[in-house]
Amino acid sequence: MRRLKPTLAAAALLSSAAAQPPEDAAVNGFGGFFFRAEEPEKLRDWYAENLGVTKQPMSYDQTPWIQAEGPTIFGPFEASTTYFGDDSKVFMLNFRTANLDALVEHLRANGNEVTVDPETYPNGRFARTADPEGNPIQLWQPMEASE
Repeated sequence: MRRLKPTLAAAALLSSAAAQPPEDAAVNGFGGFFFRAEEPEKLRDWYAENLGVTKQPMSYDQTPWIQAEGPTIFGPFEASTTYFGDDSKVFMLNFRTANLDALVEHLRANGNEVTVDPETYPNGRFARTADPEGNPIQLWQPMEASE
């Protein structure tokens, strides 16, 4: 009996499938995002007041920020990317929102500079801002929320 050689596409599918963890062993979301800050308490306040991200609990009696379920992109970029805006930053946060215009209005009312991308893309609308320490933030209103 003659064995057929797998095509490159089939081999790629087989090798990528073999590299995936079993479904019950794979991560199912972010449990937190931790980063260094010059003034952590000031930054905690800014994220709570401007984006509604509940402050990190300081005891087991407090409730952490609970995210709405939705798409999350985990996307490493080339080290040389200019997409983050500031070449010295190694990450960019992307937050989903159901109402980009209202969030932009709120941020601007709080004295934040926000740039709204005038184009609507197949996956939604975008805007950019930064926290007080200059960490880049992209705001995203997914297409289903913008319809």
